[in-house]
Amino acid sequence: MPDVNIGELSATVWERKFGTKPTDQIFTSRAFFFSMGEDGFREEANGGRVFEHGFEYAENSNFHAYTEYEELDASAMSVFDAYRYDQKICAGTVVISELARLRAEVAAAGAGKYPLLEIKLNNGKNSHIADMNRQLLGSAATGADINGIQVIISTTPTTGTVGGVNRATYSFARNRQNSGAQSVTAYDNLRAAMTTTYNQCSLGGVENVPRWICTDRPSMQGYEQILVAIEQIAEAKMKKDSDIAFMNDMLKFKGAQMFFDEDAPAGNMYFYNNVNLKVDYLKGGWMKMYPAQAPYNQLTNVHRVMTVANLATNAGRHLGVVSAIT
Repeated sequence: MPDVNIGELSATVWERKFGTKPTDQIFTSRAFFFSMGEDGFREEANGGRVFEHGFEYAENSNFHAYTEYEELDASAMSVFDAYRYDQKICAGTVVISELARLRAEVAAAGAGKYPLLEIKLNNGKNSHIADMNRQLLGSAATGADINGIQVIISTTPTTGTVGGVNRATYSFARNRQNSGAQSVTAYDNLRAAMTTTYNQCSLGGVENVPRWICTDRPSMQGYEQILVAIEQIAEAKMKKDSDIAFMNDMLKFKGAQMFFDEDAPAGNMYFYNNVNLKVDYLKGGWMKMYPAQAPYNQLTNVHRVMTVANLATNAGRHLGVVSAIT
């Protein structure tokens, strides 16, 4: 006998739901965004029209050797200036209809499978983070976008501007860049390029050193591939098991923590620290959730989220990239 509508089983037996929330099948690691959440990376601005970072860019050349009665040089010297970064708005909305809210709000009584508003707001938060992560790793494709890492740490550092300073004219504003392209075999130049970039970013190899290295997955796997076998075997013996590969969170280079981000540009490896790379944001404007608003002509509630921020550097010479990795 055919079913009249949805069938006897569906009409008499509840679905068996597992878990307290839907399983995430869309969001990536957003590792770069979360790495920028470490102490010192985010910098709050208490108001203001732009984000400004002052810097020294020249020595005072009045200081040099003099003869016994030679007049001292008393020339006026300009040695200070400032980078300025526009404030960018990242925002979005979470919308829920009154009908959906009423249907789901009795979840405690068994009518709703999940707390609908809570999981929609959580999805909105994760979507906001995912969007900012892509912008932070991007190239400021639109005028409204954050100045991403491809702008701040450029693979062509002798061109373009950063913070209003022309890198073609002023060498002090340039980040470090070296090629990781292979000569004969895959990744045969990677370690040397990483060593050079790390040392160039530092002062004397010990100050202002990179603390994080962000790259794409193939490049990180390429780095692990060139580690000599004895290093992996020694690590395995320490663990007292047969694992001859490193855990990803143990992969480092001269102490800098390495990780890959699914949104990272292909073939680039970025070196940075939390002193010279900053996410500037306005006070009260970091992932700010505003009270729900009800449009006058719709039976909905709109939840708005906003961040006012930008990626900035106060000294590009301490940031670097190994590019064109093959």
